[in-house]
Amino acid sequence: MSALTSKQLKQYEDLGYVAPIGILSLEEVKKIKSEIEYIEKKWPEELIGLGRNNVHYISPVFDKVVHNSKILDAVEDIIGKNILVGGTTLFVKEPDRKSYVSWHQDAKYIGFEPHNWVTAWLAITDSNEENGCMRMWPGTHKEKIRDHKDKFDENNLLTRGQTVQNVSFQDTVANKLSAGQLSLHHPMIVHGSGPNKSNHRRIGFVIQSYIGTNVDQVIGKVFVQQARGKDSFKYHEKAIRPVELMNKKDLAFRDKANKELSKIFYKDAKEIRNL
Repeated sequence: MSALTSKQLKQYEDLGYVAPIGILSLEEVKKIKSEIEYIEKKWPEELIGLGRNNVHYISPVFDKVVHNSKILDAVEDIIGKNILVGGTTLFVKEPDRKSYVSWHQDAKYIGFEPHNWVTAWLAITDSNEENGCMRMWPGTHKEKIRDHKDKFDENNLLTRGQTVQNVSFQDTVANKLSAGQLSLHHPMIVHGSGPNKSNHRRIGFVIQSYIGTNVDQVIGKVFVQQARGKDSFKYHEKAIRPVELMNKKDLAFRDKANKELSKIFYKDAKEIRNL
């Protein structure tokens, strides 16, 4: 039985994304927020810079999220039953800051081929226009990969500030989500987000991405977890799942994975910066 309705599947096919999808209860979201705040307080250096990536390797709470059956059911409707977890990123926009995400296409710099993969964006807090929710340019997933310019803006949350030029704001749509809701978007859709102008943090946990087992990494190396089905292609080395919060072995593995991820994100870049 399909997790997504025929209307939702058509939205994804026609527009390049589908939202909102209800996933977590407010109690479950509260537990995730508490996990973030606990890590930030006890290990303040672990969720900044490259540490924003692959937190599911060091936290059983986040590991549980990426293997959530409701998410996987929806993902299966789009990419099929054989699913790998290719990585995650924690996006935290502090209140009244200038941080933003420039217009971009995930397929430009992530290196997963073919495009049988999808990015899942889970709202840990409400995500709206005031606090800098994602905006989508519907239909651009049907076009080619656009030219991106590396800008290295210090306020840009993307690694190299990769930016699609000449995007008309009027052509984009706000992807508003309540805490616990999910959106799924296509690798080719142009999207971005503005600054948080509210008085509260905006937190999103992004599984970037769920990939079919037929998807290879053509730029560098990634580690993956088997989320569902079977992997007959075996393109990637399998990643461990955390045994406890901030276990030393898990931390070392997370750091190893993030170094490889950095090589992918900065391939052919003129400079490298710490976010």
